[in-house]
Amino acid sequence: MKKFIFMLCLVPFASWAQPKIKPADIEKKMQWFADAKLGIFIHWGIYSVGGVDESWSFYNKKISYADYMKQLSGFTAKNYDPQAWADLIKESGAQYSVITTKHHDGVALWDTKEKHYDVVNNTPAKRDLIKPFFDALRKNGIKCGAYFSILDWSHPDYPGFLKDSVRYKIEDDYARWNRYRSFFQNQLKELSQNYNPDLWWFDGDWEHSAEEWESQKVRQILLKNNPKTIINGRLQGYGDYETPEQNFPVSKPAFNWWELCMTTNDNWGYHLNDNNWKTPYEVISIFVDAIANGGNLLLDIGPKADGTMQEEQVHILKELGKWNKKHGEAVFSTVAGLPQGHFYGPSTLSKDSTTVYLFLPSKVSGQVAIRGLQNKIEKITVVGNGAVLNPKIVGKISWSAVPGLVYIPVPANVQDEYVTVLKVKLDGPLKLYRGHGGL
Repeated sequence: MKKFIFMLCLVPFASWAQPKIKPADIEKKMQWFADAKLGIFIHWGIYSVGGVDESWSFYNKKISYADYMKQLSGFTAKNYDPQAWADLIKESGAQYSVITTKHHDGVALWDTKEKHYDVVNNTPAKRDLIKPFFDALRKNGIKCGAYFSILDWSHPDYPGFLKDSVRYKIEDDYARWNRYRSFFQNQLKELSQNYNPDLWWFDGDWEHSAEEWESQKVRQILLKNNPKTIINGRLQGYGDYETPEQNFPVSKPAFNWWELCMTTNDNWGYHLNDNNWKTPYEVISIFVDAIANGGNLLLDIGPKADGTMQEEQVHILKELGKWNKKHGEAVFSTVAGLPQGHFYGPSTLSKDSTTVYLFLPSKVSGQVAIRGLQNKIEKITVVGNGAVLNPKIVGKISWSAVPGLVYIPVPANVQDEYVTVLKVKLDGPLKLYRGHGGL
């Protein structure tokens, strides 16, 4: 036999900090997030000028820091149309959007008062890029999220710089570390007071502990200004939801709320040499897997330095939007679907659990099956076209409590080009048989 070797991927401890927040304390404010299902992530910064890795290109020494920062002079945002961005996001079906207010390179997309790099004073863009985007999103009824890197490899008072070098050790110069903490916390106050984000998307917490970041204090600062604001899990345990990145988790995250963040190609920001685009089918099938497991998808796009979007990303969002418009009832304001084993594929439930939605990625040949369903089925239809399907019950014995298997034929002419959805209306709240058969 071949031996299968399982490799443990070692990740920074900060990404997996034990949650300090009780779900019961935040359940009410998290409801819109749970219902939203889809968000659009936007990575935009000076790294789009050269089409290089965002911040990591200098940190990992692919290019020099000096060459990286030369990109400041080419960041024009001359074709930036925030309303067009917001309209595209709305068309995708997304209910919220998150934009990078500042990445690890320290370049803010607003006019920070903290005497550090920003696009207003250090680039040809010469204007605040956050406010008009948030205004456009809110005009379209979309929640606003602010990505913020709490580490800043450009700041002289931050210890980290390149992957193999640091400026100083915190224990050797705590006064310098305190200056940095005041700096980044003041920037958060600026963003909170000026733009009042509905959601905060932190990044970079892995380099220090909760005590060193003063994570609890940071949370209190943000909630003081807006008690309903939501905070992602990258704050050393003081966030409201988990944020796995790029790969769909084999087992869904343990915390009550979670969100998969994923790129449309292989990079977060605009990248000159990345043409490995995900297809609409791949994006939709990943999205379906996330919502079937009770999570959200935060799908990323990276605009160019002038503010224009790549055609491939626009196409993905439009196709996703077309699919969402057709199948919205099975997606938005639903909850996680059937437990594993009852249906071989993703599914969701209506909140009252009287309707099961079955997702059939790609093309189906023959029948699909539901196992262990104790309810009587009132009707099965194809979402988006209303076609009625007639199930066949197999193996049901009249004197036994064990339910039969439900087989559903899915003709080729009713199938969606990406993912077909079946609506199974039940005679009441979902009841499943979890036994082993017999009397």
